[in-house]
Amino acid sequence: MALTRMIVELGMGTDLTGADYTKAAIRALKDALWHNSLTIANAVGQKPHDMHVKVLVGVPKPDKVDRAAVAAVLPYGKSSVEVVEGGLEIMNDEGTNLTLMANAAAIVYLDMPEKT
Repeated sequence: MALTRMIVELGMGTDLTGADYTKAAIRALKDALWHNSLTIANAVGQKPHDMHVKVLVGVPKPDKVDRAAVAAVLPYGKSSVEVVEGGLEIMNDEGTNLTLMANAAAIVYLDMPEKT
């Protein structure tokens, strides 16, 4: 058996006024997930809890993201969260407020028989 990539879902999330990196990251992951109803696990004879989900999040300051809070968004499966530099910060004209944009990818793997 080997972990096989089955699905890649992409999303974008923002925090318009608070510069909360975790909030933007959670919104990006929800954007990726909430537009789908994944039936792939059932289609190959597995359960949704068998999925391994690798979450990649891009924000300008990765150390400001609470990885556990992001992982808690996932409804099932085993998860890992990696936060990398990316996304976007937009300062207002007065230089007093920041809009933050995060990007997320949820990569779903299942343990499948190896191809021969």
